[in-house]
Amino acid sequence: MRRENVEIFTKVYFPTGEGRNDRGLSRKHIMESINGSLKRLQTDYVDLYQAHRYDYETPLEETMQAFADVVRQGKALYIGVSEWTVDEIRAGAALARELGIHLISNQPQYSLLWRVIEKKVVPTCEELGLGQICWSPMAQGVLTGKYVPGQEAPAASRFTGENGKIKSDNRYLTEDILSRIQQLKPLAADAGLSMPALAVAWVLQNPNVSAAIVGASRPDQLKDTATAAGVKLAPALLAQVDEVLDPVIERDPAKVESFPARP
Repeated sequence: MRRENVEIFTKVYFPTGEGRNDRGLSRKHIMESINGSLKRLQTDYVDLYQAHRYDYETPLEETMQAFADVVRQGKALYIGVSEWTVDEIRAGAALARELGIHLISNQPQYSLLWRVIEKKVVPTCEELGLGQICWSPMAQGVLTGKYVPGQEAPAASRFTGENGKIKSDNRYLTEDILSRIQQLKPLAADAGLSMPALAVAWVLQNPNVSAAIVGASRPDQLKDTATAAGVKLAPALLAQVDEVLDPVIERDPAKVESFPARP
């Protein structure tokens, strides 16, 4: 396959080593990280270079100037952010325009259960011309329906405890949420979809969503999830899903996942 037919995205922010400069969005870390990414990916450029979180210890002007230089050097074509608040997105977009580069995307958590971007982030991004590249569309696997209240968790699954029971240290693993998810199974079946495909198809219904990031441990899982592409869920089905889940949906826009200054 030709390189031109593949879109490669990568991110910068989280630690890549033990040093003070091995993290964040300083000019030093951004420049060293893009060079490291290109070497590991064995490519001359990435299509999208994303700020994985907002860095409260580095001036935004420094961060955006570094991104602009990365673009002008031909090492990235576009710039994106991840889990930035509305004010941060606006400020970043304004600087990007001044610098003559394209800030095109935001990468937030978004799923049937986690809808905190809908009230503020999505309208702002629509206004500014950014699309959403959503992570955890299956709520860390919970929306697959494989975790059944009162039963042992599937062997080797993410939330399998030492005694085989479902772990309870995750916000999605309450009995109420898991019980309501089980009620979605007949709705998915009636639509001719698996539970993972229903979850991903729902995320893709949002017109501001450009893509949903999915993971798989087996090829058949990826093949199943890919069936969500192009699916249009009927309004009646969407209403039924909302009726089942409404009491357990998180919608608070204040819960966009920005991190505080590091110690």
